[in-house]
Amino acid sequence: MPEEGPSAWVGSPSTRVRPISPERPPPPSDPDACPPLDATYATALDRALATAGLVLDPAARAGIDAHARLLVAWNAAINLTAIRVPAAVALEHVADSLSALPLLRAAGALGRPTLLDLGSGGGYPGLPLGLALPAGRLALVESVAKKARFLDVAGRAAAAAMRAAGGEPPTVEALATRAEALATDAAHRGRWDVVTARAVAALDELVELALPLVAVGGLLVAWKRDAGDGALDAEVAAAGPILAAAGGKLETVERVSVPGLEDHRLVVVRAMAPAPARFPRSPAERRRGRGG
Repeated sequence: MPEEGPSAWVGSPSTRVRPISPERPPPPSDPDACPPLDATYATALDRALATAGLVLDPAARAGIDAHARLLVAWNAAINLTAIRVPAAVALEHVADSLSALPLLRAAGALGRPTLLDLGSGGGYPGLPLGLALPAGRLALVESVAKKARFLDVAGRAAAAAMRAAGGEPPTVEALATRAEALATDAAHRGRWDVVTARAVAALDELVELALPLVAVGGLLVAWKRDAGDGALDAEVAAAGPILAAAGGKLETVERVSVPGLEDHRLVVVRAMAPAPARFPRSPAERRRGRGG
């Protein structure tokens, strides 16, 4: 093996160690300290919103843009999302998140509902949706510590930007935990008007994890894709037994009407009764099969 160059090591041959690299500065917590989003972000988002017939309150838009600006800056240091180009963030994160806004309003999620987003990752769909509704209380749930840290920063910054623009943002909290833990907590079990989840789990598992958190009469909204091969229909059908056992009812599977998101679907479940105490079961029990 060839020897490494002299700059790779410091110290005498018997005590040499690699030099300590200067610590990378922490990612910014202030959106204004981040590079501005290029114009393609606003163009792509404006086009998507217009196509979907959505008009955002300017204060909500300020908070949503602050979140996106932080996401792009943090993504350079921490892998929050594979979507990095601002125009793609606008379409595949922000517009995709907001596609549920008309559905929630039509379903009665009015009057500043409480909203909990499971597996929030970089904050989508929960943070834009919570700002746009607006929610009264918004929880972003993420078990990966570095992502939960980002969510705490982004939630605070987005709320501050919305408030500075004259809006009344939700109370935002980032919860570094798992759905199973929340389901055993009386402060969360059966307390949320809306629970959202995007790319979290197969629908049968998601129903078991999420429905115990939804208030009776409230909604679970799952973001899914339909490849046109019948797989989504099969996934919905497979969730039927656990859906009934956990006190839920399938309301609708909605198409997303935004160009570029034609294969996206919103699966909407309503909690008709409190989920039995045995749900969610342990991972081992869930693996052994569904159906209560």
